[in-house]
Amino acid sequence: MTDYTMLQKQMETLLRGEHDFIANMANFCALIYNSLTTINWAGFYRLVDGGLLLGPFQGRAACMHIPLGSGVCGMALQREEALIVSDVDKFPGHISCDAASKSEIVLPIWDDNKQIIGVFDVDSPLIDRFSIADEEGLGALLEIFTKNTQFEGTR
Repeated sequence: MTDYTMLQKQMETLLRGEHDFIANMANFCALIYNSLTTINWAGFYRLVDGGLLLGPFQGRAACMHIPLGSGVCGMALQREEALIVSDVDKFPGHISCDAASKSEIVLPIWDDNKQIIGVFDVDSPLIDRFSIADEEGLGALLEIFTKNTQFEGTR
């Protein structure tokens, strides 16, 4: 089980004093990728021109563009809610960027003006890897990210 309380403290320290969007996304991904067990990808997709465009990530090369409503990321964006998919092969319209990924969690990201700016995506090679505890823990970490990041000029 992931110690999200410890990760929150690490994230606060890591982002303290830095407000750059790209730098904060990059360090956020690195911390998650190197802290969560049994994951094979962690990264951001930014909302650009009504769809998702790949942002900083850790893991294998990934899909560059995802249309609104497509795949798990595009569906989370369209619904503006977190999605946990236990088995991506059973998710209608799943976009397979890495055949090794079997489960996924995607959380929308809102800026400080409550405008959705993209999603944060984590993949695992294990079926049923993610839980509500992961959704809550990652959500709390994204709140720290939002609090410490300037979003003006990012779109």
